[in-house]
Amino acid sequence: MTKRIGDIIVEQGSAERAEVESAALVGQSTGTRIGEVLVNQGILDDKDIYQAVALRHGLVFADAEALFGMLDPRIARRLPRRFQEHEQVVPICQIDDTIVVAACDAAVHTAELASAAGVKFVDIRIVTPTDHHRLRTAVDLGQIEMRAGPRASTVSRRARDLMSTRTEVNAELISLFDAVLLDAIVQRASDIHLEIYGERVRVRLRIDGDLHDVQRYQLSREQLLGVMNVVKVNADLDIAERRLPQGGRITTRTGGQVFDLRVQTQPSLHGEHVVIRLLPQDQKILGVEDLGFSSALADAYRRLLSSPQGLVLVVGPTGSGKSTTLYAGLMVLGGDPSRKVITVEDPIEYAMNGVQQTQARPDIGFGFADAMRSFVRQDPDVILIGEIRDKETALEAIRASQTGHLVLSTLHCNDAVDVVQRLRDLGMQPNSIASELIAVFAQRLAKRICTNCRVPAEADPALFAEVFPHGAPAGFASFKGKGCGRCNHLGTHGRIAVIEYLPTGAAMRRAIARDLPVDDLRAAARIAGLVAMRDQALDLVTSGIIPFEELMWVLPAESLAGE
Repeated sequence: MTKRIGDIIVEQGSAERAEVESAALVGQSTGTRIGEVLVNQGILDDKDIYQAVALRHGLVFADAEALFGMLDPRIARRLPRRFQEHEQVVPICQIDDTIVVAACDAAVHTAELASAAGVKFVDIRIVTPTDHHRLRTAVDLGQIEMRAGPRASTVSRRARDLMSTRTEVNAELISLFDAVLLDAIVQRASDIHLEIYGERVRVRLRIDGDLHDVQRYQLSREQLLGVMNVVKVNADLDIAERRLPQGGRITTRTGGQVFDLRVQTQPSLHGEHVVIRLLPQDQKILGVEDLGFSSALADAYRRLLSSPQGLVLVVGPTGSGKSTTLYAGLMVLGGDPSRKVITVEDPIEYAMNGVQQTQARPDIGFGFADAMRSFVRQDPDVILIGEIRDKETALEAIRASQTGHLVLSTLHCNDAVDVVQRLRDLGMQPNSIASELIAVFAQRLAKRICTNCRVPAEADPALFAEVFPHGAPAGFASFKGKGCGRCNHLGTHGRIAVIEYLPTGAAMRRAIARDLPVDDLRAAARIAGLVAMRDQALDLVTSGIIPFEELMWVLPAESLAGE
């Protein structure tokens, strides 16, 4: 109890002493707790702070995942709800003469709590505020199920009634949707999938690129329909329309963080499926140094951003982090008061200081190409196009580059060399491509090994033979994550970009202008200084940043062995 939270955070290794002292100064000037400052600065997350709180008071820190298996909703019925809210505790279970409760604050009146629950002792488990909310919701849902008992038809009938109205929303179904949403946020999911296959219902979360079933929710078909209606009402969609796809959005706030939820419904054989993409609006935007670029590639990117004109493209499949790479560049450009930067995006994912951002509105006839035509009359130095999707946008991007603007954009391609063929497919002339394209970054996202449980590992023999048919290079090593509480026992935590970089020098421009076949262009690219994605991926493996097995998900089969 005599130690300060800041000292414990430093001892844990969660932050550097200088970071804690700087946060303390900010906290003193703003009247904010040091932990809140560190979280707002992106140095720590809630889990780090509340682990320190537990250590300071000699209590146990617990994840909600560990407490869900112990949860007994009947215990909560012994304590008045107002008493629970006053003490800010969630009763979990009773073990002999001890009641286990979850709390965000150690200042719990244990004597009163024990007396009210009819036990001798209280075991306090410290949790984050978000996990506290999740546990509270789980208790409420458990009590709803107990009240319903075997008569599940009551819930089913209510869910069907929701199909006929836009305004009536069942509170129990709202709680269920909130619980799923909180789980997704806590587990860093990028998407929620609500699916139905006959009578089988699946709730899945996409975490670090992979889908995971959430076994905690065993929903009936009728309950899923009710939850989908809750989503539709909140996203301002037509709940009576189940034959056509619909799209909408929801803005929600939890734990001081704002999320923009992009909702997309899709009819299927057995009923509608819903996908919800979670976009945190308060998330720290990554700088160039945080992208995972090598120092040489980071320097090359910054040099390109200072170019007076030309076309720079970031390419890759959907969800490969292209927008993140462009936003990192916008942070650099937005800090330069001598240049005007304009963007057209669909949607605008993050608000940027010093950048004039425009939302595309195809529904009213204001698409990317329309914005580009108006931008050139706004005297910009740099123009960012969210995506080159069609011939008209590609043509306007080339024209803007030709008239003395630096143009940044994304394109869906398999690799850096494929950009040329993709632009040709969109009707661009080889000479125009050669004269304006100054560089291409192609990227994929690979799962990061959890730094908390990383250990050396043996590479998969079959994959090793495919990647190194003539033997591994000197100094090769591979690692993996054993699995721990920080990474939810997955062994990986977060993702990093694996980059391929193609600068278009004189030799490459001549090859493009001659309209060479793709294989010949690849040979010319290697001569022109192509930084291959395979080389970057192997560097990340050897450095212990990504698992060796990620190579098969990042690289095409024909690229695994290299040239």
